[in-house]
Amino acid sequence: MEIQSRSYIESIPTVEANFMQKVYLWMTFALSLTGFVAYRTVQSDALMQLIFSSSFGFIGLIIAELAIVFWISSAIQRISSNMAIGLFLLYSVLNGLTLSILLIAYTGASVASTFFITAGMFGAMSVYGYTTKQDLSSWGNLLFMALIGLIIASVFNIFLQSTAMYWLISYAGVLIFVGLTAYDTQKIKNLAAQVILESEEGRKVAILGALTLYLDFINMFIFMLRILGNRR
Repeated sequence: MEIQSRSYIESIPTVEANFMQKVYLWMTFALSLTGFVAYRTVQSDALMQLIFSSSFGFIGLIIAELAIVFWISSAIQRISSNMAIGLFLLYSVLNGLTLSILLIAYTGASVASTFFITAGMFGAMSVYGYTTKQDLSSWGNLLFMALIGLIIASVFNIFLQSTAMYWLISYAGVLIFVGLTAYDTQKIKNLAAQVILESEEGRKVAILGALTLYLDFINMFIFMLRILGNRR
């Protein structure tokens, strides 16, 4: 029994690494899909007209994206892993359609450079979250409250149109999602020891983890672009 317990404990780091590798692969694939769709969208006059000819098309996409994220997060235990994958990829496609506006608003060079800077920051914080011995669970409530405050401030500034608040929101957004990247990475890593990777539950948890880190990366990128991007 002691030998079996020791063998199980020693295998945990490998299980965690394999699980996180799968999470990062799904996240990377989804980001690639989003980027491809965004690029192809700006090449299509018909799609651009459909999405941006009125506010209803763009707002409709945003509502659909929020609905999918809520569906995956709230129903992950009830849906199959294949459905979770399908919804995640659908969300990535829809996000590519909406994020195509960034390729119109900002120069290609600044979008590319900001993407690589964001990737470096995301990678560094994710490595920190994965390797640190510090328990980051206390960050969760603080970051969640800060995120709620950020959303409220962003909505308020739509009407106020304050330049100072715009920059405050942008820098705060970067800091919040930098923290969330480390926190979420550690949380996903901790879940890895509780599931079997190739099981139905393991596949669903991996997709949910990939979606979580995908959202961290995308939001960090958007706020970084607000700071570093050069408008056309």
